[in-house]
Amino acid sequence: MLKVQAKLYGGNVLSEASNEARELYNKNRFGALKKDNVILSLFEAFYLIEKDRLAIKENNKELSEDSFLKKAKRQIKNFQVKYAVFKDLRDRGYIVKTALKFGADFRVYDKGIQPGQDHAKWIVFPVHESETMTWHEFSAKNRVAHSTKKKLLIGIVDDECDVTYYIIDWKRP
Repeated sequence: MLKVQAKLYGGNVLSEASNEARELYNKNRFGALKKDNVILSLFEAFYLIEKDRLAIKENNKELSEDSFLKKAKRQIKNFQVKYAVFKDLRDRGYIVKTALKFGADFRVYDKGIQPGQDHAKWIVFPVHESETMTWHEFSAKNRVAHSTKKKLLIGIVDDECDVTYYIIDWKRP
């Protein structure tokens, strides 16, 4: 399988205009279409680099996996914790997209649902197991999920990058 060629473009990755790039979008909903190109988040790009499906060039030189990871970590706070959740959900067959406009890290679509067909089912907040959260922070995350009509999913990442999920629901007494 051919690698999709791409360039680092600010906080995103811009693919070449190719059938392979559009296939990544059409089959697996990686990225977003922009004219003939696909714009990928840094999480999507790193996932595809690890799967040997994407090559990113900077100054006409292909970035190594380590070089790209260093750049992503400079751009996104707690990139590795967030990426562990992204990767785990993608490996389980879910479509995962960024959710900054929802005030969360990711939005996740139920299996078989693609963005545009229906709304995401969950918003996800990845946290490392050593992090603490105040009741106010936890409540704010729950309010965001409730106001966007999504379920709140907390992905707790341990030191081995294993992820445990907790679904939080509103209950009325």
